[in-house]
Amino acid sequence: MLPGLAAAVAAHRCSWSSLCRLRLRSRAAARGPSDRQEWQNLVTFGSFSNMVPCTHPYIGTLSQVKFYSTNVRKEGQGSQTLRVEKVPSFETAEDIGAELKAPLKQEPLQVRVKAVLKKREYGSKYTQNNFITGVRAINEFCLKSSDLEQLRKIRRRSPHEDTESFTVYLRSDVEAKSLEVWGSPEALAREKKLRKEAEIEYRERLFRNQKILREYRDFLGNTKPRSRTASVFFKGPGKVVMVAICINGLNCFFKFLAWIYTGSASMFSEAIHSLSDTCNQGLLALGIRKSVQTPDPSHPYGFSNMRYISSLISGVGIFMMGAGLSWYHGVMGLLHPQPIESLLWAYCILAGSLVSEGATLLVAVNELRRNARAKGMTFYKYVMESRDPSTNVILLEDTAAVLGVIIAATCMGLTSITGNPLYDSLGSLGVGTLLGVVSAFLIYTNTEALLGRSIQPEQVQRLTELLENDPSVRAIHDVKATDLGLGKVRFKAEVDFDGRVVTRSYLEKQDFDQMLQEIQEVKTPEELETFMLKHGENIIDTLGAEVDRLEKELKKRNPEVRHVDLEIL
Repeated sequence: MLPGLAAAVAAHRCSWSSLCRLRLRSRAAARGPSDRQEWQNLVTFGSFSNMVPCTHPYIGTLSQVKFYSTNVRKEGQGSQTLRVEKVPSFETAEDIGAELKAPLKQEPLQVRVKAVLKKREYGSKYTQNNFITGVRAINEFCLKSSDLEQLRKIRRRSPHEDTESFTVYLRSDVEAKSLEVWGSPEALAREKKLRKEAEIEYRERLFRNQKILREYRDFLGNTKPRSRTASVFFKGPGKVVMVAICINGLNCFFKFLAWIYTGSASMFSEAIHSLSDTCNQGLLALGIRKSVQTPDPSHPYGFSNMRYISSLISGVGIFMMGAGLSWYHGVMGLLHPQPIESLLWAYCILAGSLVSEGATLLVAVNELRRNARAKGMTFYKYVMESRDPSTNVILLEDTAAVLGVIIAATCMGLTSITGNPLYDSLGSLGVGTLLGVVSAFLIYTNTEALLGRSIQPEQVQRLTELLENDPSVRAIHDVKATDLGLGKVRFKAEVDFDGRVVTRSYLEKQDFDQMLQEIQEVKTPEELETFMLKHGENIIDTLGAEVDRLEKELKKRNPEVRHVDLEIL
């Protein structure tokens, strides 16, 4: 009987080994890659019958069987944890048979699907959500005001300081309406072409007729009223320039009479000097008149630089006309000296010129001191930086005129005392050199101003601190503050806004109960997208309102700042 029992035990051992392999493979499939490899190593290590402890040479008790394996984890270098799994014990062969017949248990496979919003492709050109104004809709899509009344109207924050909000239309609605009115894109394109040709013809007629052009500009508000243009010559730099023109014109007339009577080279230089001053001051008056014009589409920042341009031309004129002719006449006097007639009338005219030029100089000095005091600058610094180019030119020209009169009178006196006409020619060279120095200074300072000069560092620091002290601003970068002339400043900066503060500013204006209700109603990704798009657009509008608020605050605290460009970083 023992051989039969041994054969039965051997058959059970083989069946049990197969069962364990099947269960190990099932568990390895449900585990990770590392655990699966570990179970495979355990299966291929050898027969399970060799691992079962036997107390009898023919049969072993399967009451306590344990399988051991090592599981290496990254808890530290070389660390290992021992995992022990206990296999159910079997007392009899019937238990083994029942276990073999039992179905294998499989753990359910759980797959978690992440909801992802599908990316929308907009293409290289997407204008369906664009807003356009009523004027643009009428001009570009050939519509009438009555056509726009049927479209949806949207109130948006206005970019202009004088209005809080304005009405815009969806571009898609306007395009659909234009197709409805004109029937097809081809018909709309033909109408646009006809209107463009009519506009070009109309503009050509305007440029041919200056009177119609002036009426057209007055109708659109592109120029200042005539009364305001004329008023600039009764105060400030305009008043100084007009006084200088009148005085220098009279001095030029009398100096030419004295030169014709005496033939003095120094008197000729002074007459040329007064003539150049009168012409240059006429250029300054033209520049002042042009600089007060209102900005137009071709010149969005205005014409304030015309004062610097006229002053630059004035400096070039002084150099070429005043210094050049004075040097020429002085050299000719040295090479071909001529006897000089009585200088009595010349002295009288020079004395009158000294008084009149001194009076003009005093007017210019008082005007510059008043402007420097208003800017918080010293008189010397204000003149050297050419903050007021027109008055600056008058100051330098009148200073040169006073010094020129002194030089001319001195040289003429030496000539009358010694009888040597060479002193008079040297006086002409001296006046020419003085005019050359003045013209070089004017050319340099006005060129610097036209190139785009920064304002004072203290003023830039004050503007920067005003922005940095605002709670919605994290940092300021790339600050540029340029003097546009006439006390106008353009300020530009890259601003890093605090998104949390901007969002909180938006939330403070919302109804939290309604917002919570909207959040609770969100069940699908589509509803979540709608919710986020609604409030995201409102937060962007809040950020734009913050930019407008900072720009208004800068202009309010610093009246000289006329143009502010805050770029979101």
